[in-house]
Amino acid sequence: MPKERTSSGQSSDLPGSELFETFREMSRNWIERASAEAELGFKLTKDLNAARSVPDAVAACQEWLTKEMDSRAEDARQFMSDGQKLMDTSARLLTTSWPSAGTAT
Repeated sequence: MPKERTSSGQSSDLPGSELFETFREMSRNWIERASAEAELGFKLTKDLNAARSVPDAVAACQEWLTKEMDSRAEDARQFMSDGQKLMDTSARLLTTSWPSAGTAT
């Protein structure tokens, strides 16, 4: 589990800090993906505005669709990877911090 720095500069294990970091990483990845998707849409708009003929517009749309399909495939891979990371981190958190059934309190 990652170590967190306290205000005194010492590191400490916080139960859930690894889970928090996993969510943080997932969030960063999805913000980057959303930004890339917006840029792709802006590029399509620019290319369509610059098109001088119907074949130019069709070519711009085909290029956009190809990149969009690649992006959706990457999104699916990222979604599966993020889900696996979340499950692994959650399982580690539960097994290390969950009290055992045989321990009396």
